[in-house]
Amino acid sequence: MDRSGDPSALADLIGHRLTDHSGGLYRRLADAIAELIGSSELPVGARLPAERPLAEALAISRSTVVAAYDDLRGRGLVESRRGSGTTVARSAGRGRSGADKRMPKGYGESLFHRIAVGPGEVIAMTYAVDPGIPELAAEVEELARTELPVLLEGVGYHPRGLEVLRERIAEHFDESGLPTSADQVVVTSGAHQAIALVTQMYLRSGAAVVIEQPSWPGCFDLFGAAGGRVVGVPLDDAGVRPDLLAAAFAEHHPAMLFVMPTFHNPTGRLMSPARRRQVAELAAKHGVVVVEDNAYSTWDPTGPEIPPPLAAFAPANAEVLTIGSVSKAVWGGLRIGWIRASRPLAERLARHKALADLGSPVIDQALTARLLPRLTELTAARATAATERKRWMGRLLTERLPEWAWEEPEGGSALWIRLPDTDARIFAQVALRHGVEVVAGRAMDPTGEHDDYLRVPFSYPAEVMDDAVDRMARAWQELRRHGPPTAVPVIV
Repeated sequence: MDRSGDPSALADLIGHRLTDHSGGLYRRLADAIAELIGSSELPVGARLPAERPLAEALAISRSTVVAAYDDLRGRGLVESRRGSGTTVARSAGRGRSGADKRMPKGYGESLFHRIAVGPGEVIAMTYAVDPGIPELAAEVEELARTELPVLLEGVGYHPRGLEVLRERIAEHFDESGLPTSADQVVVTSGAHQAIALVTQMYLRSGAAVVIEQPSWPGCFDLFGAAGGRVVGVPLDDAGVRPDLLAAAFAEHHPAMLFVMPTFHNPTGRLMSPARRRQVAELAAKHGVVVVEDNAYSTWDPTGPEIPPPLAAFAPANAEVLTIGSVSKAVWGGLRIGWIRASRPLAERLARHKALADLGSPVIDQALTARLLPRLTELTAARATAATERKRWMGRLLTERLPEWAWEEPEGGSALWIRLPDTDARIFAQVALRHGVEVVAGRAMDPTGEHDDYLRVPFSYPAEVMDDAVDRMARAWQELRRHGPPTAVPVIV
């Protein structure tokens, strides 16, 4: 579906480009749209949103959008016809390559944008990741000294993964309560690739995939690219609701169920052991493949005990694939993940992995193999620090934004916050102009059921969170006091 006429989708792409404070707001808006046209993200013929809906999505005045569209018409980039609205002019495509790119369809653009463009004056509260653990540098040096010469003697292609790493991953599963052998494990380039490989193997165009509602934004992109139909099932305190899950299975006959039972993203909830058993049994009854993503499994020794993976509760006839990684626990730059499945499924996944890239980087795999036996020990301090940051962020929000509401998560790296009587997408645009970038609930749930939510990570130093909350408080005060501006002067 071409979302070029969707004001919220266009606002997500434009918003980042309005933070430059040089020139009038209407000129910055016109330049932002011109940049999207120039990059073919808005192709020739794409229809722009009407002035009023775009103004509301950007939390600016309609007169500013009108002036920006006038500016673009003057440049020959757009044209307007009565009854047809404003579209990208054919003349805007002259001199370009023949590629006809469409505006990105996914819901993860706002989340991943800051990773791509790098740091700046804006505080980007868009991704919940920590720096690498301090012990990593010493492990890399020791690996280079003792293991690299032997690794270099091989060809370097290991589609299933280094044997030693698969053995360590199997031991890691054993310790978690899920008996596993090395031939049940396929190593991937992070959990993201693991989900992509499973999607490629199971989803066909038009097939349904059931997810938790809300969910991780990247899954909408991956499942949508495969032609899948996403069906959301709400959560309660124990995890995805079994009554609604059973109804979704019966109605949609999905090819796959995707869940995050351990510290669900974005709510941070921990699925109970009883609920894990219910979900596994329901999926087996309906013949639905279960994919569980446990990437957020770093455990705080002072926090709740983590149950075994959902696969440990599954009946013999269930088909469950368990995904994990070290990216959240050790370092986002260590792109090593894995899939645990039955032996026949692991064989099929290995073939898909070989076609994708012939195997993940060998040195990264060897480094991960060194770390896995001490993973709980190495990440205990990080998990404890995350708990302290969570409490600090909670105190800041309680003091400066007392109207906001959230439940303290059992794990993960973010707070899932509800804004009173406010579309979080509009607040996000106001916050961006106050120098802080946040992810609105729409990115986690396209149905609109969580449009009044924000995901606010607490994986930042205390002083950064202090500054970010201060900026959010100023943005909130402006929005509550004045609402989206109705008359912003046009500066030529």
